[in-house]
Amino acid sequence: MTSPVWRVDASRLDAHAGFFRAGERVAVARAPGRLDLMGGIADYSGSLVLELPLDAAAIVAAQASDEDRVTVRTLAVPDAGAETEVTVPLAALAPGGLAVDYDAARALLAADPRRRWAAYLVGALVVLGRERGMQITRGVRLLVDSTVPPAKGVSSSAALEVAAMQALCALHDVTLDGRELALLCQRVENLVVGAPCGVMDQMTAACGRRDRLLALLCQPAELQGHVALPPGLELWGIDSGIRHEVSGADYGSVRVGAFMGWRILTELAGPETAARWRGHLANVTPSEWEGGYREAVPEIMEGAAFLERYHDTGDSVTRVDPARTYAVGQPTAHPIHEHHRVRLFRALLEAETSAPDEERRLLLGELMYQSHASYGACGLGSSGTDHLVALVRAAGPAAGLYGAKITGGGSGGVVALLARAGSREIVDAIARRYERDTGRGATVLGGSSDGAIGSGVRWLDP
Repeated sequence: MTSPVWRVDASRLDAHAGFFRAGERVAVARAPGRLDLMGGIADYSGSLVLELPLDAAAIVAAQASDEDRVTVRTLAVPDAGAETEVTVPLAALAPGGLAVDYDAARALLAADPRRRWAAYLVGALVVLGRERGMQITRGVRLLVDSTVPPAKGVSSSAALEVAAMQALCALHDVTLDGRELALLCQRVENLVVGAPCGVMDQMTAACGRRDRLLALLCQPAELQGHVALPPGLELWGIDSGIRHEVSGADYGSVRVGAFMGWRILTELAGPETAARWRGHLANVTPSEWEGGYREAVPEIMEGAAFLERYHDTGDSVTRVDPARTYAVGQPTAHPIHEHHRVRLFRALLEAETSAPDEERRLLLGELMYQSHASYGACGLGSSGTDHLVALVRAAGPAAGLYGAKITGGGSGGVVALLARAGSREIVDAIARRYERDTGRGATVLGGSSDGAIGSGVRWLDP
């Protein structure tokens, strides 16, 4: 097999060339992970987010076949006990060529934890069938590799979804622009996998540009361009080695709490004021929130009491559990303040000066520290990420480190760092100190690459 010229170990794909049939072309697509600089979990509330597409990426090679099944093989190390090859009969996935409904797809693809990783890829076929009317009459073989660390808050799942969707669209002559590609991949994660994510991960994997921050207003997915860092600054990520700390809150429960708060706010405000917020919690201003609404929204609330009074939250991908008690006040406050922080962050990045002065760098860093603290107040911090942020703060501007924050869904994962250009040595030193202090490995993530649209599709002849 001709090697793709991408930053994935192509020899690993070559070694598995026998997975494909000779004489049938193979479509190969690539999508990067992302470093969530600002915005994070506020995306589902309509916030502006700033995301850097990473150098680490997923690559998916896809070939049509006359087999009566879809076969997926992963070369990336799966979870302990996970199967490395999954086969799904066409008759179960698309009886008569028509994709099963989303509930059936989730039961078929995501119920078994040993096979659940394949839902991120095979789910793309279901979504294309449901949303684009694509007939699924031929089998498919998918070979997958990825250098994006899984379950670390850098969007390994979106990288898989976007690369798979791009490759499968090429096989089936389906044309999607970057925005539609991302939105359909979000449906894979929400409706097939069953994870209540926002759209920022898929948009970055699809539409990101190398060495630029993707600016996305999540109302629901308004791409506002790509923002460059000022000269003299760079971004790094450090993996805390924590997949999800058990003492941390659940991302889904924090999202439910935010939508509970939104529902309460709209009733308190009345229809005229609520209309001004245009359906998104992030459009409530910090001054409105602190000026009276904060005291009226409960810090915690039982699910049953909420449902009795308000009936539902209006969120299409989560449900309130009547037997559960939810944090509401802080999950509601976070996106209100985060949207304001991200807008200020972008304005500072784009300020008309020839070079960033020290005061601007300090302000950028402070906004990151504020965002990190707000994650913690929601219950989405972790001992590891808090320790990394504390190490960065202690080293400080004298060492060229200006700010740090937890990324993605929280409760572990990767910390993003804003640093003076040429700071790799001190970033490595922070990672080594963290390893000595905690006994956990700490991988440094750097570099950037284009999203799937910029990379395009390569055709290989096995």
